[in-house]
Amino acid sequence: MSASGRRLRVEWTPGTDLLTGICFCGAQRRSDDPVELWRWLLAHPDHDLPS
Repeated sequence: MSASGRRLRVEWTPGTDLLTGICFCGAQRRSDDPVELWRWLLAHPDHDLPS
């Protein structure tokens, strides 16, 4: 997997206060609190990745 495939994303749902955090592993979480969402993304368990 390339380094570009290891992105953490936060997407805003237009018309709402909801944000969706998306880990490069595919895990997702929704929240209206951006700080909570980024804490979750950055604390997400380490993944076994090829070097």
